[in-house]
Amino acid sequence: MSDTDQRPLDGLTVGVFVAQEGTEEVEFSESNRALAEAGADVEVLSSDSGEARTVDDDLEWSESHEVDATFADVSADDYDALVVPGGTVGADTLRADDEAVALVRDHLADDGPVASICHGPWVLVEAEAVEGRTLTSYPSLRTDVRNAGGEWVDEEVVADDRVVTSRKPDDLAAFTDELVETFAAASE
Repeated sequence: MSDTDQRPLDGLTVGVFVAQEGTEEVEFSESNRALAEAGADVEVLSSDSGEARTVDDDLEWSESHEVDATFADVSADDYDALVVPGGTVGADTLRADDEAVALVRDHLADDGPVASICHGPWVLVEAEAVEGRTLTSYPSLRTDVRNAGGEWVDEEVVADDRVVTSRKPDDLAAFTDELVETFAAASE
């Protein structure tokens, strides 16, 4: 492969979180697609092995996805970057998972980048990772972000100190563009 064939995330391993039930399908699958197209090796992470079931619009069952590894079986240094999709129930489940929260906290402590969309920033709040940062999320999380010491803004996508956040599925194009750019810059 020549230098001109190099993709921005070639050689990087990215862990993408999925709750056993309730992660928003489009946020999960579009993040995975963008990462794979940019050359990343994507590993699906969850609390249990087997399959995880996503939802459409928080209400309708959608697809099932094979889990590659559990949070208990991996460590922050296994990944160059992490992605936490939303979905109200899925994000709420992930923020209550101590191992998922610890993985995000440890990854950021090691200067690893993290991207999160919609309700996914609840995991960042639990990981005590928003203080002093500007971020966005689904609007109903603004008080949680502010109470955790972050500055919440109503913008399509925000990148601040290795953390990329976005509001909702309508912002996915901007979110995936920014996470690829941020992850690539962090690996240089």
